[in-house]
Amino acid sequence: MKSIPKLIRRFFGVLMFSLFLMVFLNLALLIIFSYKQIGNGSAWTCADTVSFSLTAGSDHQYILSQDGMDALRQKNAWAILIDNQDMKVVWHSENLPSDIPLQYDLGWISLLTRGYLNDYPTATSEHTDGLIVLGFPKKSYWKLMWNTFDYQMIAHMPQTILIFLFLNLLLLLIIYLTVTFRLLRSVRPIVDGVERLPGDEEVYVKEKGLFSGIAQAINKTAEKLKHQEYELKKQEQARANWISGVSHDIRTPLSMVMGYAGQLETSPFLSPEDQKKAAVIRQQSMRMKNLINDLNLASKLEYNMQPLNLIPINLTGLIRQTIVDFLNMDLDGKYPIELLTDDSISVCMVTGDKSLLKRAVSNLIINAQVHNPKGCRIFICINLLKDSCSVSVEDDGEGISDEQLERLVKTPHYMMCGNSTSDQRHGLGLMIVRQIAEVHGGSLDLMHSTHGGFCAVIYLPLISVE
Repeated sequence: MKSIPKLIRRFFGVLMFSLFLMVFLNLALLIIFSYKQIGNGSAWTCADTVSFSLTAGSDHQYILSQDGMDALRQKNAWAILIDNQDMKVVWHSENLPSDIPLQYDLGWISLLTRGYLNDYPTATSEHTDGLIVLGFPKKSYWKLMWNTFDYQMIAHMPQTILIFLFLNLLLLLIIYLTVTFRLLRSVRPIVDGVERLPGDEEVYVKEKGLFSGIAQAINKTAEKLKHQEYELKKQEQARANWISGVSHDIRTPLSMVMGYAGQLETSPFLSPEDQKKAAVIRQQSMRMKNLINDLNLASKLEYNMQPLNLIPINLTGLIRQTIVDFLNMDLDGKYPIELLTDDSISVCMVTGDKSLLKRAVSNLIINAQVHNPKGCRIFICINLLKDSCSVSVEDDGEGISDEQLERLVKTPHYMMCGNSTSDQRHGLGLMIVRQIAEVHGGSLDLMHSTHGGFCAVIYLPLISVE
């Protein structure tokens, strides 16, 4: 639901920006329009220009200068001069319409000075001999003849404009918020449904309103995910049962193979060569048994079926004992193990299952031995960090390529592997180590060893020692 307030803020921000933009554009258009209308005052300016340009000659003939003629031509206007004494037209321009009278009275003068003359918009200007009247094309101007306004209205015009502007903005805000809240009320179930999809709870959105199509799609998706989850659980349970069954069923015949192979290995009736073959059978059977046990353990760890006996453990002592056990079994000395831990780290307390942690360290040692059949040196180091400790097991053997390391690090499941079945150099044993580290709240890192081989580092949380 955190997205709903964010959506409201986004809508409100868009509203404020839209209102600001609307006000700005309206003011800009008002200024442009007003400026253009102010230019219409040029009709009176043109009348003043003609009045100034019209002079009387020595023979009482009036002469219009070039400036006056240009002004009339530019506005497509005509002009007359009405005498002060008898109110007759004593001069007019050449383009005077035929329906314009040449004699006037006070009524005519009153009308043309503020409005029209025979539907021609007019503008007037004072002249030394009378009144200059300019007439413009009939549809060039629209003049208000009876335009009187209350003074108080004009005086309070700024406040009136602000009030109207505020009321308009308030109305827009009310409309916008009404539409937005209705939209959000329709969106809320959709958002809730989408947010609940990754969880375990059942998802159903009412299929009505503006987003009924989206609600229907969410319901179908939730139903499909639920069905897929059910099928996946069935498959995982079947796989776990299969692994457990195979591990149980193969244990008895495998024990018989190992027992008979051990007898043949020490039988005096066989040649040394046949005894070596029997030894190989026994060793490979033992390896097969360990692999089956690893597979069964990995399955139990994945499905939380492995009971954990969590107790405080001195990891340093556990590792020392594990090293001694492996050195005692390495009669040929092909895999010497060195503990590169500072003597000051005699105590490293963690909470864990002793058998599982020993299994993890043992798997890493066995991993180094199995993948270096010609022998190698194994180096184990314990380091204390801020809130955790690390146990690194590395060797100076053949190592691993960058591609193999990347594939091994990215393998998410112990049942997954590449297309090649002939080059499974590292796999199930390391996956079990990772699982053991994770059930103890730690992690596993795989990398190249500084000694030239392969390196695995287990990180486990420390516990305080009072």
